[in-house]
Amino acid sequence: MYVKPKKSLGQHFLKDYQIAARIVDALELPHFEQNSFSEKIDVLEVGPGTGVLTQFLIKDIRVNLTLAEIDTESIDYLNIHYPQLGDSLIEGDFLQMDLDSMFKGNFMVIGNFPYNISSQIFFKVLEHKEKVPQVVGMLQKEVAERLASPPGNKHYGILSVLLQAWYNIEYLFTVDENSFIPPPKVKSAVIRVKRNSRTELGCDPVLFKKIIKGTFNQRRKTIRNSIKPMISTLYTSNIAAGSLIVPESPLLAKRPEQLSVEEFVELTLLVEKMIKQNTN
Repeated sequence: MYVKPKKSLGQHFLKDYQIAARIVDALELPHFEQNSFSEKIDVLEVGPGTGVLTQFLIKDIRVNLTLAEIDTESIDYLNIHYPQLGDSLIEGDFLQMDLDSMFKGNFMVIGNFPYNISSQIFFKVLEHKEKVPQVVGMLQKEVAERLASPPGNKHYGILSVLLQAWYNIEYLFTVDENSFIPPPKVKSAVIRVKRNSRTELGCDPVLFKKIIKGTFNQRRKTIRNSIKPMISTLYTSNIAAGSLIVPESPLLAKRPEQLSVEEFVELTLLVEKMIKQNTN
């Protein structure tokens, strides 16, 4: 049975089994002996396609595998070639799945992520950060660089900050276009994302996210010039931006790509102070 890659689903099927094995090996799982009674680790494979990663995952005695696939043709292929998957193969859109119902405890995520939803996959992971300790994924190289980028780099952006607040990100290796059917127009990369030790931000998480999005949407401006109208619009619509009381801070002279996660937390606390001063 042949599965035709569908452009609408962002499908590019990996044909290099050595690379597939490297991706699966990049998932850091606990070690235990075959006859031990250690509990298996729940792993969710997103977009298994024709099973290039699945073939290795199902052989790992440490893994309790669940698969999420939206393509009905791929579902048929997997049912024929991997009948042992049974009910663990779920047809549906990962982005719309109720992961809390699917997994009562922690679960890891792995996949050759479709290019057109790779960023959305990580936003979904962030929504479940307390249950997802690790993600290994292949995605477009540019997106991988963005996620792993440190402050001060041109690739550093909204998702970089939001993800790095809760995860440590490793850029593992680059994958050539010719490793896929059909070959994409860009290179791909594999990253590993592991939950860090942070348990809370130390500031309002909703405001933190709004500030990150608001400043990066005007990334050519300094923080001072982007933050004042944003605060006026969101919180003090009855006060003109020019009349806002703005405390002195060296953060305000920087641009968003220059700020670390910790500095965005500091900026959020500063904005909380500004809001309080201007709404009393």
